[in-house]
Amino acid sequence: MQGSTEQKAGQKIKLWTWLVAAGVAWTAGFVYNVHLGGEPRWLKDLYQKKAVAAEAIEEPKLLVTGGSGAHYTINSEIIAEAIERPVVNLGIDGPVGLDVILPTALQHVDPGDIVLLVPEYLILLDEDGLGERSGPFAIATGQGLNQVPPKQLVRDWIGIGVPSLRALVKSTSDLIQLGKFSGYYDDPLTVAGDPTVDKQRQGDWWQLSIRQSVTAHSIKRIEQFRSEVEAQGGELILSLPWVYGDNTDTTKANIRKTAEDLEDIAPLLYDAETLNIQSDVTIFADTHYHLTTEGRVVRSQQLAQQLQEILLP
Repeated sequence: MQGSTEQKAGQKIKLWTWLVAAGVAWTAGFVYNVHLGGEPRWLKDLYQKKAVAAEAIEEPKLLVTGGSGAHYTINSEIIAEAIERPVVNLGIDGPVGLDVILPTALQHVDPGDIVLLVPEYLILLDEDGLGERSGPFAIATGQGLNQVPPKQLVRDWIGIGVPSLRALVKSTSDLIQLGKFSGYYDDPLTVAGDPTVDKQRQGDWWQLSIRQSVTAHSIKRIEQFRSEVEAQGGELILSLPWVYGDNTDTTKANIRKTAEDLEDIAPLLYDAETLNIQSDVTIFADTHYHLTTEGRVVRSQQLAQQLQEILLP
């Protein structure tokens, strides 16, 4: 009897030891991912820097939001000079998902502000408004937590405490070679939230095909966003993204249908002739949406002219 009791006590001690060890390991993984070298850390830092830029402006401003297809495609200074109001680049990361990106941007909208939403097709064609980084971003920043389904949020809570081997190897290499952690979004930003570094593509290029038009979920969510922006005294404007894409009938038909649906929600900025499909690959950086410094200048000049036609008498 005594032996059985001692055995049970020993099993309880082992269980508690395992639970404590697992808890310590998860906590260490969470700290790494959110505060040191994990991807959520860089998304958190990116958002926080942009939030500071937006909150520092007290006068009516233009907020440009979307995924990295907004972040890496504008020159805020050029647009600001043309429309005679401050511009803040709130572009984050496409896989954060439309349902998390929009409420995150909304909290920075003040009366008199204009919001320019530039969603890449990765976002517009999504069926539920969520992406692989929705949960990690929400957990790291505290933004959009109620937009992520509980089941997914629990899964991501567990996962954020378990760094991938690839991430740990990269961080170890960075510490050895650079003396610090680094990430995709760790480059310095301008005071307006624009990137200051061009990314370099490693693989071969191909022209992107757009195989469907905007989803019903995206339409509904953007319509809701317009109402939310207007309720806070702001105005919503939309823009098709610039994309290095093909000129097939399928791609053009899907973009035209997308444009028609978006125009029913809010003013839409795009070149009706090119549909914002770009054929010059030299102005693109590392993806079909990210532009080089020179490309951002040309794109911003176009946006500035289009905004002038709407905003200025």
